[in-house]
Amino acid sequence: MKKINIDYSKLTKLYYSIGEVSSLLKVNASLIRFWEKELELSSPKKNKKGNRLFTVKEIKNLELIYQIVKVEGYKLEAAKRQLKIRKSEKKSLNNHNKEVIKKLENIKAKLINLKA
Repeated sequence: MKKINIDYSKLTKLYYSIGEVSSLLKVNASLIRFWEKELELSSPKKNKKGNRLFTVKEIKNLELIYQIVKVEGYKLEAAKRQLKIRKSEKKSLNNHNKEVIKKLENIKAKLINLKA
């Protein structure tokens, strides 16, 4: 299967139904429920009727799962490990980016002081 490319700039709503999410990912809603259960994902918010409501962040997480399972072909146990690894890498990268931004801001402040 090929990678899914969701245009997140078009996702303007706060919550999306499981039907909308399954349409974006081009999978059955039952597969999303299966992933939710088997990969021990945090449960999405539910409305009064009990229908799942997904945020854009949750959709991005499901897209990552799709990538790992459908495109890269990992089995569920390996997919769980991959999910943890990639989330950890992303967190580490975000922390690194924050450090770089802080250093750049310090350099900018010093340059402004030199110019003054």
